[in-house]
Amino acid sequence: MKTFEEVHASHNWEATTKSIYDKTAADVEQALATNNATLEDFKALISPAAEAYLEPMAVKSRAITQRRFGKTIQLYIPLYLSNACANACAYCGFSHDNDINRITLDKDQVLQEIAVIKNMGFQHLLLVTGEHPKDCGYEYLKEMVELVKPHFPSVSIEVQPMKADEYKGLIDLGLHTVYVYQETYNKTNYKTYHLRGKKSDFAYRIATPERLGQAHIHKIGIGCLLGLEDWRTDSFFTALHLDYLEKTYWRTKYSISFPRLRPHVGSFEPNVDVNDKQLAQLIMAYRIFNPDVDLSLSTRESKKFRNNMLQLGVTAMSAGSKTEPGGYAVYNKALEQFSVNDDRSPDAICQMIKDGGYEPVWKDWDDCMG
Repeated sequence: MKTFEEVHASHNWEATTKSIYDKTAADVEQALATNNATLEDFKALISPAAEAYLEPMAVKSRAITQRRFGKTIQLYIPLYLSNACANACAYCGFSHDNDINRITLDKDQVLQEIAVIKNMGFQHLLLVTGEHPKDCGYEYLKEMVELVKPHFPSVSIEVQPMKADEYKGLIDLGLHTVYVYQETYNKTNYKTYHLRGKKSDFAYRIATPERLGQAHIHKIGIGCLLGLEDWRTDSFFTALHLDYLEKTYWRTKYSISFPRLRPHVGSFEPNVDVNDKQLAQLIMAYRIFNPDVDLSLSTRESKKFRNNMLQLGVTAMSAGSKTEPGGYAVYNKALEQFSVNDDRSPDAICQMIKDGGYEPVWKDWDDCMG
């Protein structure tokens, strides 16, 4: 059986880009007419030709989402444990090259953070670290998952890629979901953004979801960083990755996130602008392509955009996020990985969801629904 690296290598970046931009109005209409969208249909839905079809895309995306998920939005909150990082990534505030104060929370500090987060009402916690094998590697993460699991029914991580047996060790402690982003699927340019460190190994990173599948994780989250390369082409390769994983590790559930580059420590500027209309088009295209995938929107996005996307395909939102270690109780602005855009409180986000006719869900519905 082919690995995804082999599948990826069989698709030329430039040819894929041309194929997307060559899609016509007829291709878009065909994609909207089918109930079993293909990868070619996805290309049409993210193409420039689809910009004239955003209204029918919105109608279809809303209907599919409500049919599969009901009128619900899952809420989660990130807890940043450490900004230590051994990678030199051009676009990230945690980059090893940035001269910043490095902080890794200890158990007592994490318990202080947990107390504040629990008081907000959250049941779904996302643990986030930089990628540093010594300061916040596997042994540290084992301690943290063991520490937080009694307090939260659903625990997820967004950390450095690990081996399958390490993932299995965390799963045995109650880990529910792992988010790992390729950042860009453009192998030729990947090294220009990831200069040093383990993250610069394209092959190891792109194989991480397969190691997660082998470890039988409940859910895998993938995505690309919008702003590095052509968003349409990168998003096609993300959809290709999703398609491969669902067919190969079919017992596992999947999530797609849509991080757009935000201000951070450093001088990197986005290479490609992705405006709100284009991001909305992308989210709706994913929903039409895959009715079952979770689509998550973080506080990177504006209040207005998140309000508008409530009914158009999104199934999960973060709320009240702090993107620095100890940001809820221990420290004040130690260092943000990126600046938050939607700074509303969890209560305000809940009210917005209710005002939109939807129900905020504090716990992962997969566990509730069986």
